[in-house]
Amino acid sequence: MTIPSIEPRLETLLDRCANLNTGVIFYDSENVSPQRLSYRQIRSLALRKAKALQRHSAFHPGGILLIHFRSHYENIVWFWASLFAGCVPAMSTPLVNNPEGRISHLKHLFEMLMDPIVITNSNLFESDFSENAVLRFVLTETLEALETSDDTSGPEAVHHAQNGAIPSDREHILSHSRQPSYQQDDSVVGNGVLQANLDKAQSEEARCTDDFTSLQDVAVLMLTSGSTGASKAVCLTHQQIITSVCGKLSHMPMPRNATVLNWIGLDHVGSLVELHLCAMLAGCDQVHVSATEIIADPILFLRLLSMHRVVRTFAPNFMLAKLQTILSEASASELDNINLQNLLYLISGGEPNAVDLCAKISQHLQRLGAPTATTITPGFGMTETCAGSIYSRRCPEIDANSGTEFTALGTCVPGIEMRVSKDDGGLEVRGPIVFKRYFNNPGATRTAFTPDGWFKTGDNATIDESRVLRLVGRSKDLIIVNGVKYLPHELEAAIEQANIPGVGRSSVICFACRPNGSSTEHIQIVYQREYDAHDGQSWKDALDSIVRIVVLFAGARPHVLPLSPGRLERSTLGKLSRAKARTSLLNGDYNDEIETNNHMLQLYRKGHTSHPETDGEKKLVHVFAEHKFGVPEMDIDTQILDTGVTSVDLIRLKRVAETAFEIKDIPIFTIMSNPTIRTLAAAIARLSEAQSTDKVEYNPIVTLQAKGSKTPLFLVHPGIGEMLVFLGLTQYFPDRPIYAFRARGLNEGEDVFTSREEVITTYYKALKAKQPSGPYALAGYSYGSMLAFEIAKILEANGDQVQFLGSFNLPPHIKTRMRKLDWTAGMVHIAHFCSIITEERSEELLHELRPLPHSEQVSKLLAESDPVRCTELALTQEGLHNWTDVSWSLQKIGWEYDPSEDVSHMDIFYCQPLKDVARNRVEYRKDHLNYWVHFIRNDLKFWEVDGQHYTMIGPDHVLTFQQTLKKALAARGL
Repeated sequence: MTIPSIEPRLETLLDRCANLNTGVIFYDSENVSPQRLSYRQIRSLALRKAKALQRHSAFHPGGILLIHFRSHYENIVWFWASLFAGCVPAMSTPLVNNPEGRISHLKHLFEMLMDPIVITNSNLFESDFSENAVLRFVLTETLEALETSDDTSGPEAVHHAQNGAIPSDREHILSHSRQPSYQQDDSVVGNGVLQANLDKAQSEEARCTDDFTSLQDVAVLMLTSGSTGASKAVCLTHQQIITSVCGKLSHMPMPRNATVLNWIGLDHVGSLVELHLCAMLAGCDQVHVSATEIIADPILFLRLLSMHRVVRTFAPNFMLAKLQTILSEASASELDNINLQNLLYLISGGEPNAVDLCAKISQHLQRLGAPTATTITPGFGMTETCAGSIYSRRCPEIDANSGTEFTALGTCVPGIEMRVSKDDGGLEVRGPIVFKRYFNNPGATRTAFTPDGWFKTGDNATIDESRVLRLVGRSKDLIIVNGVKYLPHELEAAIEQANIPGVGRSSVICFACRPNGSSTEHIQIVYQREYDAHDGQSWKDALDSIVRIVVLFAGARPHVLPLSPGRLERSTLGKLSRAKARTSLLNGDYNDEIETNNHMLQLYRKGHTSHPETDGEKKLVHVFAEHKFGVPEMDIDTQILDTGVTSVDLIRLKRVAETAFEIKDIPIFTIMSNPTIRTLAAAIARLSEAQSTDKVEYNPIVTLQAKGSKTPLFLVHPGIGEMLVFLGLTQYFPDRPIYAFRARGLNEGEDVFTSREEVITTYYKALKAKQPSGPYALAGYSYGSMLAFEIAKILEANGDQVQFLGSFNLPPHIKTRMRKLDWTAGMVHIAHFCSIITEERSEELLHELRPLPHSEQVSKLLAESDPVRCTELALTQEGLHNWTDVSWSLQKIGWEYDPSEDVSHMDIFYCQPLKDVARNRVEYRKDHLNYWVHFIRNDLKFWEVDGQHYTMIGPDHVLTFQQTLKKALAARGL
């Protein structure tokens, strides 16, 4: 595209646009028909109102005007009127709801902006400023009277009225009766025009003064959201804004006759610079719609994009989530006549964008006619960088290939450069489009910049070899639990992805909180509830789901507070502020919600708590309380697995329950198949009777998750034979039944398997008994991948469809590796799995243990192990010896294994390989995993995951692994 060169003044931009045939369309929620004003008409209105301002007794040329309106029409007209009057507009942000916070904010504005004049209307004066005791006001109704006192208009009229002297550091653009000054230029942005603006901006930067209250060259003061404390006023200069807009159009050019659509308030820099001024510099039409209308009816958003043939617009992540939900459920008639063939850029920013969400939205948009698969344009920007300054034009393609949870943010526009600090990983930027100071705030300004002049954004980031930016969180938002740091947006995303009924979409906030008088912090979750205030069951179900996710993620039980709709305040961009939510909580603003929450939970528990009746139930309740299993408020019908217990907890429960009930063996699968105190007590009673008569029967399948309507997932154990390793993974799939295979021989009276055919046949029959018909989904971890592959072959040979077959880090050829492992190595692996000895020490012990008899090996290893941990697990010499025998039997079965024949497809999840297998992931995939291609008829997909072979689905990596697994299942249509 081409762009004209203009003088470095925004007023000149409107002068130029007044000669075009384009303009602005305003949709007022109270009117059916939109109002269209040409840029010439907007200029005329602004000049007339500028004249009225100059006539008002409170007018002071060169002063600050705080513009406070709710409609796009008023904000735009008065923004330009302020500039034409020779003043600096400061765009007022929405005020908070609570009176104390509002009073504090108004006082802060008074002090920071040095007694500005507020321009607003009488209705807003009554509704928004009733607590005001400091600010001065000029109402538009008064100014309208001054407008009508003289019916002349236009630049000449303002020229005649300019009696006040304008300070020398503020050129009064209307002090001369002149024609718009511009010239047409056919250079492409990024060449002559862009370079000229960059040169001017750099020259302006060199003139930057240390006077923090100077308004020289300042076009507008934009208030920050205050999400990290009190708001600041960012000085944006004329040249900075024009250079920024040129950079945006260079990065994302727009065709002639384009249209831009905005529904964000003009108090947000994205609305003002990203859309309003960008459209003007491009000389195109722009459409402005009320945010309340769009949020209430996202389909209206799509219809407006179609109707006005919009090329460029904006939607933050929460809006994308709303669109995804609605488009997934919308009927064909609801989407009739929506054609997005002109939509090139749907810019998104302000909060992390989930890759999965962007991929789904991109598909929906293409079905509605969007011309490319990269319409979604994630970006990074701040008020301090004139909104978006870094954009990704390869979403979601670049993100799907990387396997990350959140989208990349792309590369820099001309006028800005970025780096990551080597000290703390913080993202830093500089350049002509980056601000130079906060108004009247030298302390914040100095803190914001490094000694060599880079602006510290407050975000942590990485920049890859292609100069693509990815954020990894904000440094101030870190939550520390037991010395481990967590990023709140990852926790929020985990809760969002669970799609918990009653929990509002994009309405979850997580932060660390230390209540007054407390010596420690806890994890606090605040969310907007969407269930009825009297629905106790939904209240409790949402609580249990959130607690389960957080415990899995961080190993700590959170405090959870649901809020009524409307209590969580959003910024103009729709962004939720953790700092404001934390402050509201600590200040007692949510006390009424806390009381309601406590009351509803007490009512629920009063009506639903089940007390122990039998001796077995009472004994188990005592066991849970004494050894601190589960949660304090659980009763005999609480799902044990929903309280955040780990695989190690289950082993510990098994041992202490065996002691309490004086029973020789309570198999793990018995606990997992009877997941409440009531059912477990009954199962232990039956087990005691069965063991006394030696009638315990082997069952290959353990139910890890019984609920859900999606296709069940069958998981095959690794070489140690036990399926507890899947326990942490299971709880992320509340909508999908999960079953796991366990090897024979782990319980007393069971014989180990002696051949691969015996294992495969046994598991195949058990699978068909559990799920008689397909489609099937199964996966194996390490050694289990070989068994899953063989089971899949039998299923397909018998005419069944295997829709998903997953291999967790196993190559096809394993017999060489299996022959390297012996009984001792199997025992050491089990010890490492149980965390009774470190991996380093276990490797050292291998050479010492091998010459000894098996019983002595067990004794020596237990003597070297953590005694507290062994006691917790009640891991005896007999138990470890038997477990190792089972593992050894499986390893021997793999000695002669050679893969043969093939299956339809496979998904391989790979991580850092074992040291004696390959040096790194690249070598592992190239020299080992790629050989699976010889045993696949159709396609083979690779998914890179975090961690190492023994930790890839462990506590440290299960969160990211389950996200990747869900993507893989979805890619196979499950």
